[in-house]
Amino acid sequence: MKRALITGATSGIGLQMAIYLHKNGWELTLTGRNEAMLRRMAERFGRDTRYLALDLAKPGAAEQLFDLCKDTRIDFLINNAGFGVFGDFTETSLEQELELIQVNIIALHTLTKLFLREFVKRDSGCILNVASSAGFMAGPKLSSYYASKNYVVRLSTAIREELRRRHSHVNVSVLCPGPVDTNFNNRAGVNFSMKPVSAKYIAQYGIAGALAGKGILIPTLGMKLGVLGAKLCPELLTSRIVYELQKRKESY
Repeated sequence: MKRALITGATSGIGLQMAIYLHKNGWELTLTGRNEAMLRRMAERFGRDTRYLALDLAKPGAAEQLFDLCKDTRIDFLINNAGFGVFGDFTETSLEQELELIQVNIIALHTLTKLFLREFVKRDSGCILNVASSAGFMAGPKLSSYYASKNYVVRLSTAIREELRRRHSHVNVSVLCPGPVDTNFNNRAGVNFSMKPVSAKYIAQYGIAGALAGKGILIPTLGMKLGVLGAKLCPELLTSRIVYELQKRKESY
């Protein structure tokens, strides 16, 4: 029986990934901040489900999670935890942004490195890093979030090429959706400016693509075209367009 580890598993994409993998016979190790929800998920999925309530915004939490998994073989790591902070860079909370960097970049980087070393040793395993279409452009009004997802996209694609060069059977994929119907905007303090896609669809799309060995996973034709346009447009023009899109969002 194969086992998947999912961060940010108690809501949104992470929750839907857990449900989908469980239905397909995977054993699960789950983590998130909501211990009560994790307990309910473990009761729902069965006794083989393990969980650890922790906040990846805290230094050392990623290492703690890795240590928990040392006595359990993990076959599929899903780095899903992440959040955004909305507003002009001069006005947003430095404390919140540093927590964002800790979760979106440092924890993801740490878990990717620690588990990848184990996967490479045995020449098997899969990592899915959840980024965003934001990872292909700058994002005024969500500057730290967009920057963090650029990091995730570039890190994942670079590692993938390193693995390809050594003919490794380990796969690293990066999921880059657009707006998704999750709690993301509530935590960021904004409303949707575009119609979101269901978390269930994104979860199944990402898992299927990663297990099939694909690299950059961009759901929906509209978002594929949006990412292509961002690559073709001059950086200054792209930033102006993104600013206007983000400006439509109203802070709570």
